[in-house]
Amino acid sequence: MTAVPNSTGTAPPRHPVPPGACDSHLHVLDARFPGAALTSGMTLADYRLLQHRLGTSRAVLVQAKHHGTDPAALLDALAQLGPDGRGIAVLPPDTPEAEFRRLDTGGVRGLRLSLWNPADAPLAMADIPALAARVAPLGWHLQLHLMADQIAAAAGMLADLPCPLVFDHMARLPPDAGPDHPAFAVVARLLQAGRAWVKLSGAYLNTRAGPPYSDAGRIAHAFVAEAPERLVWGSDWPHVTKVHKPDDAELLDLLAEWAGPRLADRILADNPATLYGFA
Repeated sequence: MTAVPNSTGTAPPRHPVPPGACDSHLHVLDARFPGAALTSGMTLADYRLLQHRLGTSRAVLVQAKHHGTDPAALLDALAQLGPDGRGIAVLPPDTPEAEFRRLDTGGVRGLRLSLWNPADAPLAMADIPALAARVAPLGWHLQLHLMADQIAAAAGMLADLPCPLVFDHMARLPPDAGPDHPAFAVVARLLQAGRAWVKLSGAYLNTRAGPPYSDAGRIAHAFVAEAPERLVWGSDWPHVTKVHKPDDAELLDLLAEWAGPRLADRILADNPATLYGFA
């Protein structure tokens, strides 16, 4: 195996992935498009090296903050991926209907609101209901990157939305509280009602212990026990917030430890096929 930009290690995962395995959370930053001029090693071609190393065949590209609300880089990468790719875009509530239809044709299946840090968020909590109303007729979902306290505070609003929700990075439950945090119950109710999904990703965002992330593992175990049929896995490559990049094969192997091999296969293949509409 060769080295992959923005990922350490070169070995494949210890646990082979099933056919149709999907990396359900990654970002592509391409200097050909506005906003990503200072990045390197983060293009789709770079990610293809990681795909080869991990053995995954499907990918869900999440529009990076660097590209703002312009989906051009996302659509370009999706066109290269073809039927094995799906996208999550970032759009304001007043986007014309024709643009939604164009993105749907291009493989987009949801909108992301990354609001955990309001200082650099292109959208706001107040935009969630309006965007939910826009995506519901398309069968899309809203992908929310919120801190646990934000989820708990917005519980009533989230319960009333007309579209499915996907919570990023294990709902950003603080590692000291984990599933005892009130946000876990909020998300669990939505999972049990069939109205939400959780991404088992970003273990390094939910830890004080560091690798192998035993505190994040406690959170992951709780979600697996709650609703294994409503979970997907993502690498979060190219780990734009991390100076010292993790080993993506080790991150993937954590899934088998958290869920066991049988459920891990479901989380990698069957669940994302349902959520994102892979044939």
